[in-house]
Amino acid sequence: MSKAPLMPMATAVWLVENTSLTFKQIANFCKLHEVEVQGIADGEVAKGIVGYNPIISGQLTQEEIELSSKDVNRNLNIVNLDVEIKSTENKFKKYIPLSKRQDKPDSALWLLKNHPILKDSQIAKLVGVTKNSVSSIRNKSYWNYNSLNAKDPVAMGLFTQKELLNAIEKAERRIIKEKKDKEKLNQANKSGIEKI
Repeated sequence: MSKAPLMPMATAVWLVENTSLTFKQIANFCKLHEVEVQGIADGEVAKGIVGYNPIISGQLTQEEIELSSKDVNRNLNIVNLDVEIKSTENKFKKYIPLSKRQDKPDSALWLLKNHPILKDSQIAKLVGVTKNSVSSIRNKSYWNYNSLNAKDPVAMGLFTQKELLNAIEKAERRIIKEKKDKEKLNQANKSGIEKI
């Protein structure tokens, strides 16, 4: 089973906008449903998601896209699953220009919509806002909520794809652990009841 590309929805947006591939080919490559790809083309799905070019990340080649564009029955093949995500391991805070600071709440909204498993504290740390701001955006009580426009923070350069993937993996591990803890508690409660 082949793996999905990085950011499958954003990759699908880019492929819909920039290639003549069929919805089925894009859906198969991005591990999405064909109806979702149709929705992207119609502008009903993935609103506000910035297209992600899989050629730049080395997951597809122009030749691969052209071969599949000429043959509707040919699936796209992912080139490189081990995408090299460039990371400059700087521990100091990056200066965010004033013009980009308005993008932070928009980015927090994008993360809440696209990665709801992330904790408010994780989103706050990634985007560089307070946890209270993230909580108020989540429960729609943020002072400027109606003016927010979800924007992909990686595309805007607020943080790297690697940082986002690390945060998602951490959240997934937390959810698995919480599920196991809950199951243990349920088992303990059941055996406690049986003993009575």
